[in-house]
Amino acid sequence: MRKIILVSVLAVLVGCALGPMYRVKIDSISGLSTATKKTYILLPGVKDVEPNDLQFKEYSSYVERALSSAGYVRAENPQNANIAVFLSYGIGDPKDHQYSYSLPVWGQTGVASSTTYGTISSYGSSGTYHGTTTYIPSYGITGYTTHIDSYTTFFRFIVLDAVDLVEYNHSEKIIQVWKTTVTSRGSSGDLRRVFPVLMAAATPYIGTNTGKQVDVTLTEGDKAVSEIKGLAK
Repeated sequence: MRKIILVSVLAVLVGCALGPMYRVKIDSISGLSTATKKTYILLPGVKDVEPNDLQFKEYSSYVERALSSAGYVRAENPQNANIAVFLSYGIGDPKDHQYSYSLPVWGQTGVASSTTYGTISSYGSSGTYHGTTTYIPSYGITGYTTHIDSYTTFFRFIVLDAVDLVEYNHSEKIIQVWKTTVTSRGSSGDLRRVFPVLMAAATPYIGTNTGKQVDVTLTEGDKAVSEIKGLAK
């Protein structure tokens, strides 16, 4: 029993040290020319956001590390790029969830045992008895009370959309090379905090064809997140 309790305590402490756990969904689709389209420029995909926007520049640094890990090279000169990667991101309005649960009520359920103590006094041929009985009660669950509580979640997303620049420069046609969508729902409404976690989860799947939605679970303390933040040694 002590071993089980110790393991449980250690698990809680490790979880606290690594930070909250995130469940991330990645859905990526790609075309046939993906392997030859590896040199990119990164552009905002959010309306009214400019490349010099401070938030976009911060998020771009995470995306560039993820793209580098996936084998992509950022073009120093836009003329040398063969794909343009558009970065879109956002967070939805808070959604409230309500749930009910029951808690046991502890109380006396009966008598477990009793003990009687007494004395006998005799006077000639007669006597009297004086006794005291002590009852030991038993305790247990006597019922349940119902409680209602609530929590709030936020929908977070990142979309990387790659377009063939060579084809666009030649014919002005927008040909999609690949698209990687990253989503998550959780209690944090701070996209700056969540963004590197989402990118770390998505890195192995960028520009690939997953064939379905892939689920990834990781924490802020994972090595992959530190690498995206540029903190890994």
